[in-house]
Amino acid sequence: MQSSPFGPPSRWRDDDLIAVSRDVDAEMVLDAYRSGVFPMPVRRGVMGWWSPLVRGILPLDGLRVARSLRKMIGRYEVRVDTDFRQVLERCADPHRPGSWINADIRTIYTQLHRDGIVHSVESWTQDGRLAGGLYGVSVGGLFAGESMFHDPVIGRDASKVALVALVERLRSAGGSERLLDVQWQTPHLASLGVVEVERPDYLRRLARALTLPPPTWADHR
Repeated sequence: MQSSPFGPPSRWRDDDLIAVSRDVDAEMVLDAYRSGVFPMPVRRGVMGWWSPLVRGILPLDGLRVARSLRKMIGRYEVRVDTDFRQVLERCADPHRPGSWINADIRTIYTQLHRDGIVHSVESWTQDGRLAGGLYGVSVGGLFAGESMFHDPVIGRDASKVALVALVERLRSAGGSERLLDVQWQTPHLASLGVVEVERPDYLRRLARALTLPPPTWADHR
């Protein structure tokens, strides 16, 4: 793994939050992911840099797809990168509980999307409405999931359908050491198969994943 802009992990704080800064740009964000760190604002004008002591990851062979979810999969058309802007805006809805996606995050991740590094996986209804989706950062064999949403009226399980499609795409890219990072485990994510690993284990997995080529993201229309 390349040298971290945050210094060696052995010197990081014994805390999920390892650093803060007022400056942030796309290059710094990309370097952070390669180092096992991700950005999330802590307050207005201050970016937090996080590397959880206990990290949530979804093993690609560990996704749990309930029977009810399998029935929903055929109700949506899954697309990649056809409306990243809308996915980002829906994830950033300030009315959502725990909303954290501010203007800086939207600007930087939009730039990284244009650069082919950030991607959206989208679930569309048969009549052409965006029902749910997710977006994240793809670097080598790492996919760092950032946020997901579903429309409560038309999108039952739509974000889960997008997650199933993402896992299938990562699996099809080959390599058992690919890493699907979800930051923290929650009860909802645990029900889908997300497990926890300690920071040193995560960093070892990341180092291996970064040696792999990225999957193909060629569905753009």
